[in-house]
Order: sequence, then structure tokens, then C-alpha cells
Amino acid sequence: MTGAYIDLIRIRFLMMLAYRLNYYTGILIYVANIGAQYFLWKAIYSGSEAIAGMDMAQMTTYVAVTWMARAFYFNNLDREISNEIKDGSVAIQFIRPYNYLVVKMMQGMGEGLFRLLLFSTPGMIIASLLFPVKLPTDPYVWLTFFVMLLFSFLINSQINILTGLCAFFMENAEGMMRMKRVAVDLFSGLIVPISFFPLWAESILKVLPFQAISYLPGAVFSGKVSGVSVGSVIGIQVIWFLVLLVPIVLMWRQARHRLFVQGG
Repeated sequence: MTGAYIDLIRIRFLMMLAYRLNYYTGILIYVANIGAQYFLWKAIYSGSEAIAGMDMAQMTTYVAVTWMARAFYFNNLDREISNEIKDGSVAIQFIRPYNYLVVKMMQGMGEGLFRLLLFSTPGMIIASLLFPVKLPTDPYVWLTFFVMLLFSFLINSQINILTGLCAFFMENAEGMMRMKRVAVDLFSGLIVPISFFPLWAESILKVLPFQAISYLPGAVFSGKVSGVSVGSVIGIQVIWFLVLLVPIVLMWRQARHRLFVQGG
């Protein structure tokens, strides 16, 4: 069965190759986003050595790596699950000899690996040539970052799965999916690092799972978090991964008894 799940990763990866032109143009869009963010933060840092514990070099690196990391962990599992619930095809998944949610996770991983190799990597190279991105030279930082990037994907996918399962309980989950996407981009630190929020907002965001998606990996890669603190931030990701398993299991059990097909 494990081999079958691995095949799902390979199949989704190959499927994405058919649409690779979209991702090549997407590289340019992401690099343009990084450029816009760079010049914005350059203006904000004018006359300041550091803000909220980050200097301009760290901020440039943070912006570049978080946007390119998003290309890996981003997926549309919530929309896929919602659509399968609407058209009734999810009912077929109930009788197949595999775990439906694990299948969706593996499909998301295949898409993520495609994005990492053909989107994030060339995009990061281009961004490093155009902007003063300071890449770490310590192999341990790179290894830590990739471990954290894996948990970023898992946690973001868990949130997407929870959002998609809401379609079992409501006729239209479109609004919730849009709200989730905005919340993840804003509260994960992708647009503004969490340390730049007011203290009361920062305190709230630190007890939510969003920081484990963008902010923590970006902080480690840019050097804002280093030394013994690295282990603690990885621990935060592990804890949230385990915590989010609970509502997913409970929601899935309830959802299996509430299937409401809107078509087909």
C-alpha cells in the first residue's frame, strides 16, 4: 500500500509537467512580487539599521525565501475535496482500499515537488541574481530549512483538508476557502513578518498554526532565528502537525455520515 501512495506522488508530478508553461510564467510573477516587496521594504528601512530585530539584508532574504517556499507548500486540496463532494465522486473513494485523505496529501506532495524543482529553485536563483539575497553558507541551516519546509507543506495541507471537508456540512464552501487563503497568506508572515505586528496581535498569532507555515522557516533561513532556538521552532511545527491531526480525524468521521451530493 505504501508503494501505491508513492505512485500517486509520481503520477501527480507527471501530470503537472503537462502544465509546466504556467509555472514558467509563474516564476516571473513571483520574482516580480519579490521585487515589489523588496523596493517597498527598502523604502520602509530608509534611515533605519534594523526593524523588529531584522536588518534590510535579512528582510530581503526573508521575502525571497518565503515567496519561493510558498510555491512548494501551496496547493488546492481544499478546492479539490470540495468539488469531489459536490459532484458525488467522493462517494467512490469510500469503498476503495486506501485512505482518501492520505491520497489527497500524496497528490499535493507530487504537485509540491514539481513546484520545488521547476518553480522555486530557478525562481530563487533568478531572485538571488536580481536582488541582494544573502543565502546561508552553513549546510545545517539548509538542512533545517528543508525539514521545516516539509512541515510547512504538511501543516498548510492539513488546513486545506479541514477547509475542504467543510463542504460536507455546507452547500457552498467557496467563501470559507477564500477566507482561508487570505488568512494563511497574511497571518503566516508571508506578506508581513509576524514580528512586525503589534504586540497584542503577535501574541495571538503565536498561538495559531499559521506561523509554522511561512514565518518560522523564513526566520531560520534569513538568520533571525539561530542556535538553540532552531530546535524549538521545529518543535512548534511538529506540535501543530500532531494537533491538527485530531480535528481532521474527528471531522472526517462525522463527514462520512453527512454526505450530501449536489449533482451527478
